[in-house]
Amino acid sequence: MGASQEEKAGEIVARMDRLPTWAFDYIFLWIVGIGELFTFFDIFNINVSFIQTAVTLFHVPPSKAAPLLGPVVLGNLIGYVVGSLALSPLSDRIGRRNMLMITMIITALGSAFNAVSFNYATFFLARFITGIGIGADLAVVNTYIGEVAPTKYRARYVSLVFTFSTLGAFLGIWIGLLLTTPPAPFPNGLPFALGGLGIFATDGWRIMYAIGALLAIIGILLRVRLPESPRWLISKGRMIEAENIVSAMERKVSKKGLQLPPIPSIVRPVMKASNMPYTEVLRNKLYLKRLAFLLPMWFLAYTTVYSIASGLTSLLTAVGYSTPEAGIISAIGVFGFVLVGPIAFLYGDKIERKFWLGIGAALTVVGGLIVGITSNILIDLLGSIILFFGFNIWVPIAYTWTAESFPTRARTSGFALNDGIGHLGGGIGVVAVTALAVVLPAIQLFGVIVTFMVIAAIIALVLGHYTLNKRLDEISP
Repeated sequence: MGASQEEKAGEIVARMDRLPTWAFDYIFLWIVGIGELFTFFDIFNINVSFIQTAVTLFHVPPSKAAPLLGPVVLGNLIGYVVGSLALSPLSDRIGRRNMLMITMIITALGSAFNAVSFNYATFFLARFITGIGIGADLAVVNTYIGEVAPTKYRARYVSLVFTFSTLGAFLGIWIGLLLTTPPAPFPNGLPFALGGLGIFATDGWRIMYAIGALLAIIGILLRVRLPESPRWLISKGRMIEAENIVSAMERKVSKKGLQLPPIPSIVRPVMKASNMPYTEVLRNKLYLKRLAFLLPMWFLAYTTVYSIASGLTSLLTAVGYSTPEAGIISAIGVFGFVLVGPIAFLYGDKIERKFWLGIGAALTVVGGLIVGITSNILIDLLGSIILFFGFNIWVPIAYTWTAESFPTRARTSGFALNDGIGHLGGGIGVVAVTALAVVLPAIQLFGVIVTFMVIAAIIALVLGHYTLNKRLDEISP
């Protein structure tokens, strides 16, 4: 690419960087968000429903479900790693939009397979397939939003999409409570739960996964409308297409009655890229250094996240709670998760990225200790809300931070290395934690769970770099 074309590329990027607000139709945020609603529905729907799966499909009592959950979650997260590492680089080669279609198709097939699984092996395989789709999808979604969002509000719009994720988690847990647990007086359960009636008594969990497949199909149909990322088009030398999209973005901002700021200084993007996007990360000292602390941060933090997100109901059942009680504690706790989206949307761009890890860790410790110490159901409900808020509040900000930390030519690949391999921490951690659940008292069990999050926060606070309000090509040339 000649100097004049590189100058043109830098000018187009600079025009994007000056945009003061979201410059696409807001329907595109909804389209991406609906897809994320499904992915988190699938992550969280196993939390409550797995007890019924274990009883009706694997023929074990509720108190013995936790050890069976660990390998299933690990299988799902191994699939996540495979999908993230194998498919995400394709996004750096074939485009963000095309890859978003492929990932959702894989996820839909996995969830449909889950609905018809007939033994432990097929259930495990279905979760593995679903993980492949989810792993790649989350990497591409967060890369895409980060590349098209305004410089000053990248965390805001990633957090807005994450709000749909919290709704997916809410639906996953509450529909599981409704369809797979027997009725019980509140707060010890859900009085109108259907899990003791007819088909719901044995196959409520299958209906859960069928709902997930339906949501994924809706996501596929909607994503056809998404525009491509101009930054990715520029990285491939497709200047005319990129400029057309940026011009449309500028017109959209002007129609909102906002004045376009002056074009900032031009930073020429690096146009020459390797055919293997991972080499752009692994052979560059700057990006390798970032990988060296972001990866262990994600690995340790995900141990805490998935122990609670996928296993809280099973863990509580293992330490003596009844199935309805454990389910209601998880279901009420997810309200804390729902609060994450609005709080991160409002304040995510006001505090430097790495400090959110410290905030999340502190709240996770408080919530975990409350749940671990007390056996009073009402206090446990409050502790669960704090716990869910704490172990999730940092996630959309860290998504933003990780995507910012790698260049456009390998941004999805860089995100995948951290988020993808990091999920192995979640899988291995869940296997260990669910095994410990049958031998440790509650306080020690939750002490172990929150410790991983604390260590992850220390790593981020000590070693993390600053990206707030900086342009992408300045952070990651």
